[in-house]
Amino acid sequence: MIIVSSEYEMSSAQDKKTFIINSDLTVTKISDHCYVHVSYSMMGSWGRIPSNGCICVDNNEALLFDTPVSDSLTAVLIHWIQDSLHAKIVGFVPNHFHEDCMGGLNAVHRAGIHSYANILTKQIAEEKRLPIPQTTFQDSLLLKAGSLNVVCKYFGGAHTKDNIVTWIPSDKVLFAGCMVKEQKAANIGNIADADLAAYPTTLKRVAKEFSDAVIVIPGHGAVGDLSLIQHTLKLLTK
Repeated sequence: MIIVSSEYEMSSAQDKKTFIINSDLTVTKISDHCYVHVSYSMMGSWGRIPSNGCICVDNNEALLFDTPVSDSLTAVLIHWIQDSLHAKIVGFVPNHFHEDCMGGLNAVHRAGIHSYANILTKQIAEEKRLPIPQTTFQDSLLLKAGSLNVVCKYFGGAHTKDNIVTWIPSDKVLFAGCMVKEQKAANIGNIADADLAAYPTTLKRVAKEFSDAVIVIPGHGAVGDLSLIQHTLKLLTK
């Protein structure tokens, strides 16, 4: 049996509800239909790191973007979405192939949730013998949660060569993932799999395409706005 806490506390920063699921997982409501799930895990020399993902919910249907790093923590999150948000998860999309995006893909599939991914993400997963997403796209993918349209789109390499962004137009929320750094980040972070030549151009394309974004979710750290993209561009020049 998977047990999660129903307790919550108010976030002083944005006056939004933060649900404490367990010591390694929280979910915060950031707009009418969108939540950020934050999971904590040890990542080598980086230490204990919080990783962000996104949940979009409307009319008892949900879309999940990125998983926690493990199947066990992902299973907890899936049960919480079903039991606390009373939503059926109708699709899952990882931002890129790293474990903080699709480390729980087996749990997603075991729960009967269909997965979608950039075709490059599937190719890398096959090469690295990782769990394989079920359906792929090359340029963009349109999904629905209830009556809401959600767009996943590939703009080019950055943090990884396969990274995408997810746009929820109803709430003007952009889940940019690890290609974008939080405002207090002092460096660009993990570039082991980065496409540094393409990185600035990709960020500029994203900023231009979604210039009306109000909320921008980075892969790690605090949620912000479009200024996070400009901050990341500055970090790339260091």
